[in-house]
Amino acid sequence: MLSHLLRRLRRGEQGATAVEYALMVSGIAIVIIAGVTLFGTKASELFLIPAGVFGP
Repeated sequence: MLSHLLRRLRRGEQGATAVEYALMVSGIAIVIIAGVTLFGTKASELFLIPAGVFGP
């Protein structure tokens, strides 16, 4: 029973592709979080300049 299950898992490639997709998604998420962290404050400063010109 166990050997049959192990043979089926070895033949199937769905588990490997799911792991690869999970690694890609986590890599993309890390890049997005790093970008927002590094450039988030600079982007908000860009909106302060026009707000100061058109503000009261």
